[in-house]
Amino acid sequence: MKPAIRISLLSICVVVFSFSSAVRAHAQDGKLKLHVTPKQAYVFVDGHAISEASRAHTLKLSAGDHKLELVNYGYSPANRDVTINAGQTTELEVTLTPVNSTVAEPFGAMTIEGANRDAVLLNGKTPDFFVGHGDEFDHNWWWKQELVVPSGTYQVTTLRGDKETWSGSVDVPANQRVVIDVPKGVRKTVPWTRSSVSMPRFKAGTASATVAVAKPTADLSVSAAQINCGDSSQLKWNSADAPRVEITPVGQVGASGEQAVQPKQTTSYQLTAVGPGGTVTSAATVNVNTAVQAKLDLSPAQVQYKRIGDKVVEQGSPTLNWTTGNAQTVSIDRVGTVAGTGNQALQITPQKTDPGPVDETINYTLNATNECGGTASQTATLHIVGSIEGPPELAMRSVYFETNIPTAQDAQNELLPSEQETLKSIAESFNRYLAITPAAKLTLSGHADERGEKEYNQALSERRAQLVKTFLTGQGVSAEALDIQALGEEQNLSADDVKQLMQQNPNLSDEQRQKEMWRLKTLVLANNRRVDISLSPTGQQSVRQYPYNAEDFARLIDRSGPSAESAVQFAAKKEKISN
Repeated sequence: MKPAIRISLLSICVVVFSFSSAVRAHAQDGKLKLHVTPKQAYVFVDGHAISEASRAHTLKLSAGDHKLELVNYGYSPANRDVTINAGQTTELEVTLTPVNSTVAEPFGAMTIEGANRDAVLLNGKTPDFFVGHGDEFDHNWWWKQELVVPSGTYQVTTLRGDKETWSGSVDVPANQRVVIDVPKGVRKTVPWTRSSVSMPRFKAGTASATVAVAKPTADLSVSAAQINCGDSSQLKWNSADAPRVEITPVGQVGASGEQAVQPKQTTSYQLTAVGPGGTVTSAATVNVNTAVQAKLDLSPAQVQYKRIGDKVVEQGSPTLNWTTGNAQTVSIDRVGTVAGTGNQALQITPQKTDPGPVDETINYTLNATNECGGTASQTATLHIVGSIEGPPELAMRSVYFETNIPTAQDAQNELLPSEQETLKSIAESFNRYLAITPAAKLTLSGHADERGEKEYNQALSERRAQLVKTFLTGQGVSAEALDIQALGEEQNLSADDVKQLMQQNPNLSDEQRQKEMWRLKTLVLANNRRVDISLSPTGQQSVRQYPYNAEDFARLIDRSGPSAESAVQFAAKKEKISN
């Protein structure tokens, strides 16, 4: 094939393809047939300025959903969502509702030349700021076509489709007419007068049209101009002729409404309302009281404290009282987080723990804050006076037994009267001690003299310790406070030990000591037939003070005892004992 023929065939293919694409694209379109009142209303489709309704009677749109905005100054706008089906015509009839109020002077005017039928917008670039189209404002002849506005400065924008044909700032003095040449800008400013003090918002006739734009109005107020931190105030506002309304620092809002605010500091709220007719503002201030009030006291401010051993016998109970105002968080050192107002009884324990006088002070500090940065602090001081005493010394004497007592046959009732009286005194004293030091215990250690077999003496010493425990529990001493141990003859006292004890015994005169020395061996045996008592946790030991002056002394010291034959026989094997 020749090259020329190939090019011709290629051209034919391109033409056929382009024609097929156009047919397919056309097949995907549909039509929208509009019937709008008033006919001067302007049509925006998907944000694009199309034309006035009278010239956009039938629109070709792509198949699918579209947003339709119909606007005419002096009428409430109408928004419609329409669905276009491919190859079909959709009809829509819309009647805009007129706004009947008039616009008052002072006025100025604009003549806009060269804008043809472009949409004219003041102070904004969305359909909300539409005031008319260029053909309504392009001459000031006998049949006037003019845009009347309050005196002021305007941002004028003309739109054709989605394109700005011109945008600029225009200053319109009162009773002056500004002529704007699109796209060159302001051409001149000339005198302009009107005989009427008020004008309708929209008026159209044969070859004439007048649009009178209203200045926005706005009012902002607060329900409470003075609040405490954490409280709220209600903003209330109203505006008119302002498509864009914003409250600083709240943000964009509707034309009118209410909103609760809770500022953390004094805040000025400013409403700015922007419309085709200009910008107006209104302000209101909410004053926030951030100061925190606080009061703290102690009743009484001084308390008495006394402790003996582990028992507190006197302890004052002061009460903290506090009140706060305008605070969200309240805490008291040593107490923790508390309600804003209240009272609390205190359990007082001084830091001092060892015996001696008590003289201490404790500070309680209240801290109150709020989320607005307010703080307050109050301190109350408590004075503690008194004393701490150690537990009293127990008067304890070791308990002594007759030879071979108690027997295995009768191990419960063989304490001599002198030893019973001793144990009664110990029980009474120890019960008082337990009330002060509940954790105290007595250990009862049984002993036996050296006569008898080791196993026998071990059992005998255990019976002695158990007999003392049984007697003490009978006097009201808790069994849990008594421990026993049997030592048999393991820790017997020597003759020198007994001599020393005789020297220390305050109930013996020197003459008695000399007299008793002749039977020292018997006394050594008697001193080893005993139960020692020790107090824990102090470690106090019972005094080994033999009852030489007791009425039953002779029975205690008798080395034979009521049934000592076997013991004596055993002892004779170890040592010959003389009477």
